[in-house]
This record gives sequence, structure tokens and C-alpha cells, in this order.
Amino acid sequence: MATPYKPKNILITGAAGFIASHVATRIGKNYPDYKIIVLDKLDYCSNLKNLLPVSSSPNFKFVKGDIASTDLVNFILVTENIDTVMHFAAQTHVDNSFGNSFEFTKNNIYGTHVLLEACRQITGQIKRFIHVSTDEVYGETDEDAVVGNHEASQLLPTNPYAATKAGAEMLVMAYGRSYGLPVITTRGNNVYGPNQFPEKLIPKFILLAMRGKPLPIHGDGSNVRSYLFCEDVAEAFEVILHCGEVGHVYNIGTKKERTVMDVAKDICKIFNLDAEKTIKFVDNRPFNDQRYFLDDEKLKGLGWSERTHWEEGLRRTVEWYVANSDYWGDVSGALLPHPKAGMMPGNEGSEEIKGMLAQFITQRQTKVVSAPASEYPAKTVQNGAGLYTNGTVH
Repeated sequence: MATPYKPKNILITGAAGFIASHVATRIGKNYPDYKIIVLDKLDYCSNLKNLLPVSSSPNFKFVKGDIASTDLVNFILVTENIDTVMHFAAQTHVDNSFGNSFEFTKNNIYGTHVLLEACRQITGQIKRFIHVSTDEVYGETDEDAVVGNHEASQLLPTNPYAATKAGAEMLVMAYGRSYGLPVITTRGNNVYGPNQFPEKLIPKFILLAMRGKPLPIHGDGSNVRSYLFCEDVAEAFEVILHCGEVGHVYNIGTKKERTVMDVAKDICKIFNLDAEKTIKFVDNRPFNDQRYFLDDEKLKGLGWSERTHWEEGLRRTVEWYVANSDYWGDVSGALLPHPKAGMMPGNEGSEEIKGMLAQFITQRQTKVVSAPASEYPAKTVQNGAGLYTNGTVH
């Protein structure tokens, strides 16, 4: 096996979100000699509290900003001497993509393009560009298939979200081939666990069960999904970071499948609820893939394997949401059977987020950072060691 790659300065995009926050925390704690720079615009599904476990670490910085801001991305790559990019930032909720697909194109395709072009312009500095995609780019798996989609399978996305992720992958592949950018792509199954915004199935069902409300199932509940616990997925990214081969794609998956109905019944069982009375069938999505199934043997060849059994992971997730029921504030819009983007809470200007930013400042010694002013005159950028606006530290 080749010598493991050892990064120095890692940019993780979207790391105030669910999966990337677990990855940033794991890498930040396990490798104190790696510098972690997080870039996140703090969209509705992001939360600075997700980063509290690592926020006081001397090797951690947080930048509040958008990956689509060209000047900002260039500034971070150069001033922080970034050699590794782990690109998680994306719009990911399928339901929202049916009604607001242009926003998905802007974030998932254009945002990725900005990052790639910025990395191309500093030839030789970037040693790894890890692009985080999804199993949904493969489209629907045949119901009778016994072997999952492998990394060379055709991409056949069926919804706007998956299409934008497939489009982003094409750009990543093109930059790898045309410019020699050292890219790696991952495609993962569904992930669950603590800190996940409750627009997703499992945290939504948990919070609804806690409130004694019906669990809405799209269609007949026969759709099959595979779920991985967040800590196992964070470990997978740790392995890919160090051992993944440039130019390769890695599925992050599990062969253990369950229907949406199975998930609902398991949650009802934990809360001692009568499933027949609690589960409510609602209109299906415009299109709802029946099954996603991945072949994960390639990643296992790097030494990774799933550790957390479904029963243990679900129990730990339920315990976390019971103990942190107000973590996301008012999420009533997200708990609707068919939530829309406009119904989601906006946390960017909340007093809690302002307080969190202030806390991030006080945890670190303030230092002056000269930021370019042309792209974002009205925005503030938090870098974990100081809050700066147009080059002035506050």
C-alpha cells in the first residue's frame, strides 16, 4: 500500500452542517497537527453548535461565507496555504429541490465550480480535492438486484438534487483530467445521528414521536434505504483522506437495508407508540426512488468497515434528540409532511448565532486578518481567531 497522505492545512466546506461537522470534529481531535479551516454560510440546516467540540482547539478556524464568493475562496486558499479541500457544502434535501431547483444548481454546481477554479489557479499547492457526492446520482436500483451500484456504474439521477450533484461530479472529473487537479469523489448512503437537521426522515420522525404527532410516510412506505451512523461515516472520510487514491471514486455504504416503514415502526417501538395509529400515509414525492443500493467493497479494501449496528445507532440518536429537543429552535416547518424551503427557520441573524460567533472569538486570541473587500462589503467573516469585515477586526 502507498504511503498514507498527510495533509497540513485542510479547508472543509459546509462543516457547520451535519456530516461535515462530525468529520471536522473527528479530524481536528485526532490530528492536532492538522490545521482545520471551516467555510460555511450558515444556511438553515447549519448550526455553529455542531462545531463546539472542536471550536476551542488551536488548530481550528471558522470562516462565515459562501463557497460561491470567488474572492473569499481565493483569499482563504492563499492566506491559509490550503493543501487539502474536503467539499461537503451543498443543498441536499430532495423535497426542496422539486420546488426550488435553481438554488440547488447555484449551490451544488456553481459553488463547486468556484472551488475547482480557485484550486486550479494555485497549481501544485492543492494535493487533495475530496468531493462529497451522494448515492442518488446512480438513480434507482433494481428491486431484485443482489449486487449494488459500483463506482463505475452509470449515473442516472432522477430528481433535481441528484442531477445537480451528478453535474458537480462531472466538473470535478473534468478538472482532474484537464488540469491534473488531484480529485477524489465519494458517494454515500443515507447518514443519521446526532445534530442532523429534522427535515430528514429519522430526526423528523423522532421529534414528531416525542410530540405525540403522526409520522407522515410518503407513498406506501415500501421505499428501501440504507442508513449509516454519522460516526462511521466520519471514520470513512478519515480513511479516504489518508488512503484514498487520486482520481478514484469511493462508495460509502452498507448492505443492510430497511424500508421507510421499518424505520417508522422502530421509532414507534422505542417511544412505546402504536405504529398503526401513529403512522400516517401522505402523498408521495413527484418521483421517489424505490431503492438505493451500493457496493462498498472498494472502501473496505482501504480498511474501513461499518461499526455501529442500526439498533445501537438509532438508540443513541433518539437519546440525543430527547436530551436536545430545542437544539434547532422552531422547526415546525421542517416537520410538515412536505416542507418547503420558505418554511425553514433562518438562523443567520439570530441572537443565538451572534452569541456563538462571539463565543468563537473569545475562545481564541484575536489577530488581525486582512480580507479582500470587493466581493462582500456587507458581510462579516468569522475566522475563529477574530471577526473581520473588510479587513478590520472587531
